[in-house]
Amino acid sequence: MTKKAGENMRSRLGLILSLLGLFLSSWIIVPAPNFTLLPLAVGSPEISPILLIGNLIALLLSFTAKKQLLLARIAIGFSLSGILLSSLPLLQLPSTIQQAEAQMQPLLSNLQIPADLQAKMRRHPFVLADLFTGLAKPKVRHHQQNFAAADGTPLNIEIYQPLTTGKHPAIVTIYGGAWRSGEPAQKATFNQYMAAQGYTVVAIDYRHAPQYRYPAQIQDVQAALNFILQQAANYEIDSSRIAVIGWSAGAHLALLAAYQPNTTPIRAVINYYGPTNLLQGYKEPPSPDPINTKAVLTAFLGGSPEEVETQYKLASPINYVKSNLPPTLLIYGDRDHLVKPIFGQQLYQRLQSHQRLSQRI
Repeated sequence: MTKKAGENMRSRLGLILSLLGLFLSSWIIVPAPNFTLLPLAVGSPEISPILLIGNLIALLLSFTAKKQLLLARIAIGFSLSGILLSSLPLLQLPSTIQQAEAQMQPLLSNLQIPADLQAKMRRHPFVLADLFTGLAKPKVRHHQQNFAAADGTPLNIEIYQPLTTGKHPAIVTIYGGAWRSGEPAQKATFNQYMAAQGYTVVAIDYRHAPQYRYPAQIQDVQAALNFILQQAANYEIDSSRIAVIGWSAGAHLALLAAYQPNTTPIRAVINYYGPTNLLQGYKEPPSPDPINTKAVLTAFLGGSPEEVETQYKLASPINYVKSNLPPTLLIYGDRDHLVKPIFGQQLYQRLQSHQRLSQRI
C-alpha cells in the first residue's frame, strides 16, 4: 500500500468514525422519536466516557489526513461536535453529585448508624470513579426459587446473599419494562453488589401485560413479599428490616406495595423514575412518545380512562399517600422524556404535605 493510499484510508476512516461518534453522541440531548431509537437515547448518556474517547480517536485520525483537506475538515467538525456532546454528562456530573449529596447528607446524619456499619460505608454516597469502572462484582451466594404459579404462570425470585451467615436486612428489587417485559435477573450486577454490602437481596417476578392486567402485577408483588416473610429464616432475613427498590414500572409497583393498607411491613421504598399518577400520565403523555404511553397504559389497565377510570385511580400510588408511610426516596432525571420528573415532584409535595399534617396533629 502506497503512502497516499494509506492517508486516503485514514481520512475515510476518520470521517466514518467522526460521523458515527457524532450520531451516537447526539442522543445525549435528542429525545428518541420512536421505540427503535430508544436504546440509543437511554444508553448514550451512560456510555458518554466511551463516546468521548471514540470521538477523540476520530479527531486524531482526522488530523493525520494531510492530503484530503476537505474530508479532514468535515471529520474534524464532526469530531469536535461529538466531543462537546459526549462531554456534557461528565461536565454536569460533579454538580449533580454535589446537589444529591447536599440533600442526602443531612438525612444520613440524623440516622443513628452503628459504628461497625459506618466503617463499611463510603465516605461519599456517589463516587465519580464508578462511572468509569462500574460496580464491582464480588462473590455472593446466589440461587433461584419459585414462589408462585399464578394462573399457571411460574414466577421465580433470584436470591443474593452475603457470604457471611446470620440475619441480614433485605432489599426487594422490582424490574421495569412498561409492565410488559423483563425478568428478575435484569439488575444482577446491582443485586450482587448490594448483597456484598451485607443485605439479602431478593429480585422478584410478576405477570406481564397485556395478557395479565392490573391488579395481577401488584398481587404478584404482594405474594412475593408474603413468601419472603414466610421464608425469612431460610434466607437469613431480618423480617423487621425490609426495603423495596424499583425501576420505572417496577418503581410504580414498589410504591404501590409500600403504600397499600394492611400490607407487608416495609421499612423504606426507593423509586427510580416510576410513574405515580397514571390518569395524568395518560392525559399528558411525553412528546415525543417512543413507547406510545397511551397504548402501554391501555394494555396494562384494560382500557382508556373513559372506559376504566377507576382502574387508573386504583393503580396510581399518589392516591394512597397518607401519614406515616415508609420513608420514600424519589429519583428522577431532569431530562427524562418518558416519565416526566413533574410526577415525582407531585408525589414529593403530597408526601411533604401529609408529613406536616401529621406533625401538627
